[in-house]
Amino acid sequence: MTPAQLSRTVRHAVCRAVEDGVLRVAVPDDVRMERPRPGGCGDWATGVALRLAGDAGEPARVVAERLRERIADRPGVAAVEITGPGFLNITLSGDPAGRQREIVAGAEGAVRSIADARRSYPPLPGSRAVVWDEVVGLLRRIDGSDSDTADGHVRRPKVVDHPDTTAVLGADATRWAFLSVAARDAPRAGAGLLRQHETNPLFTVRYAHARARALSRNAAALGFGADRAEYAETDVERWIADFPGALGAAARLRAPDRVARHLEGTADALLGLQPAVLPVGEEKPLAAHRSRLALAEAAGAVLAGGLSLLGISAPDHW
Repeated sequence: MTPAQLSRTVRHAVCRAVEDGVLRVAVPDDVRMERPRPGGCGDWATGVALRLAGDAGEPARVVAERLRERIADRPGVAAVEITGPGFLNITLSGDPAGRQREIVAGAEGAVRSIADARRSYPPLPGSRAVVWDEVVGLLRRIDGSDSDTADGHVRRPKVVDHPDTTAVLGADATRWAFLSVAARDAPRAGAGLLRQHETNPLFTVRYAHARARALSRNAAALGFGADRAEYAETDVERWIADFPGALGAAARLRAPDRVARHLEGTADALLGLQPAVLPVGEEKPLAAHRSRLALAEAAGAVLAGGLSLLGISAPDHW
């Protein structure tokens, strides 16, 4: 079970609890899964019970217990424990290495879906409203969703429009300005988007993709490749795992800015991993290097796919 699938399982548990009359809350649009915090346990954790406790009018641990019993019986779940003020800690069944391979396969599948959809859905020039609607349409085609709410009423966020600035900033910076902030917020379409500096998120995301490609080339020159059988636990893995879920949430909420934020987090994590990917000096390539290279390549694929979805180029060299 991938984190995206687990997120849907937990959300379904909330739905079941509401239908059974033991919780009186609005079902959240998405449920965030993360690695357990200090004092936690299992493979994944979620604070959804704490998030719902106020609306439910009950302690978070009571909400967590009602969700726990509706998660524990699902296929792929080995155990569910409640820790701290009400965190749900979930242990998955099956082989950990196999689960990690499944995580990467899920992200790669999402990237292929983006590529397939983009072939018949090319980027469009124009104002922010035009670009926003284009990417939302692409997201919903990938997601296969037809409506945003259970009653069939589609929520369309009001987009703060902005004229096409392509002539000034170029297509990539213009689209990032239009799509990287929430629909209700004015785009930040300044010259800072052209700076090659870590304070420019567009530069960071595109540079991180180029570094992932460079790591693959450099590893090949050293005579080794990626090995997906022995992943090391890193923050990069979490961002890879969360990519399909981020796309689904962006489609449901009609919010391309969620994809941009996910790319920023993936880029930061990849750049943090980068120094440990290749052997140093006379060091021979080890299993750990092959594992980290596999994660770097998967993160690079996520960055390329996400940028393509936003209609922005992903350079192989920088």
